[in-house]
Amino acid sequence: MANFSKSNVPQFSVEVYQNAFLPEGGREVNAIVTVTSTGGGTTGGIPLAGSGPAYGAGPGAAVVLMVDCSGSMDYPPTKMRNARDATAAAIDTLREGTLFAVLAGTHVAQEVYPGGGRLAVADAHTKALAKDALRGLSAGGGTAIGTWLRLADRLLGPADAGIRHGVLLTDGRNEHEAPEDLRAALESCAGRFTCDARGVGTDWEVKEVTGIASALLGTADIVADPSGLADDFTRMMENVMGKEVADVALRLWTPVGVEIRFVKQVAPSVADLTGRRTEAGPRAGDYPTGSWGDESRDYHVCVRVPQAGIGQEMLAARVSLILPDPSGAGTPQTLSQGLVRAVWTDDMAASTSINPQVAHYTGQAELAQVIQQGLEARKSGDFDGATAKLGRAVQLASASGNQDTARLLSKVVDVVDAATGTVRLKAKVAEADEMTLETRSTKTVRVKK
Repeated sequence: MANFSKSNVPQFSVEVYQNAFLPEGGREVNAIVTVTSTGGGTTGGIPLAGSGPAYGAGPGAAVVLMVDCSGSMDYPPTKMRNARDATAAAIDTLREGTLFAVLAGTHVAQEVYPGGGRLAVADAHTKALAKDALRGLSAGGGTAIGTWLRLADRLLGPADAGIRHGVLLTDGRNEHEAPEDLRAALESCAGRFTCDARGVGTDWEVKEVTGIASALLGTADIVADPSGLADDFTRMMENVMGKEVADVALRLWTPVGVEIRFVKQVAPSVADLTGRRTEAGPRAGDYPTGSWGDESRDYHVCVRVPQAGIGQEMLAARVSLILPDPSGAGTPQTLSQGLVRAVWTDDMAASTSINPQVAHYTGQAELAQVIQQGLEARKSGDFDGATAKLGRAVQLASASGNQDTARLLSKVVDVVDAATGTVRLKAKVAEADEMTLETRSTKTVRVKK
């Protein structure tokens, strides 16, 4: 088995970007918190205490691959073959010592490899056996994704691994279980493992797939052409294999009288974490961030402070990165911290200046929202509303330099003037283009330097 020592654990740093100055009577404080992890033997200069899976002892990761084998995967027949090839590519990408299993998902969930309620240890022999078992996959039956997730949870739960992760592929709607069954499964699995979700083709429901990824702190994407699955699965698994620390939480402590308005991840994609808070002592709450490798993410923290007079200053919030003790018995470790401040001033220039990072990500969050609103309006026949919303999206994407989103928008609207957001709806839009725009609407770009 692969053994990952404390020296493999990344260093974490926290940087806070804000305009701390408020006018008289001002109460809303906004800050962008940039969290960066880089490979190293210490965390913020502090060696990690303890041992166990969360700190890198034992195998690095446990992964369950969930492959849709419902009847629709036979249309066209190449789709099932592409799914088998993609799963084989993901298996090839597994690091030696990784624990893994493959499931076939229909209206029930079945173990394909290794079976017996176990996970296999990745090496040349087990990888070959797993790929051989994929040849037995065939399409037939319905779709009940909650059942797949619950079986993945049963397999991953006992695993002695720091990173527990699922990969879910579907080509259709979750038609063979009630929506509340899927919601219950997601609630049960949240915090127990992370999951990337992929929709192949164009017959699946975007909100279902993105909802799964959001609930389980993973990524969601569309692979409109099944021939692209193998490349996508390889990239996805390479990303999973790069993760080194699981279950990192963003802890927000606020003084008496301070109200948290929201906490959102804003890069590399928009995800509202506000409702996912768990209490962590007096006036403190933890917001889940999932697993980390070498990467950087941005979070938007907005708090409401009590009124104060000119010249007064206060700590509006303390932001900490927390790594739990893997046993659940010890004291969680603080990896890094940053402070959000509030200073009241009568200097109008200081108090009305908007921090560039805050302004940028406020625009990126609006961009995701107006894309989704515009596509909903288009589907419902409100073409004037769709034109207005998607025009605003074009304007925001252009101003922020979000070229990927701008390109996706150009497949849905004809852009007359990007700067003013003047657009015309295209008369005909390929379903794959519309679904790609909706699926990737929450992807953001970092603030331009």
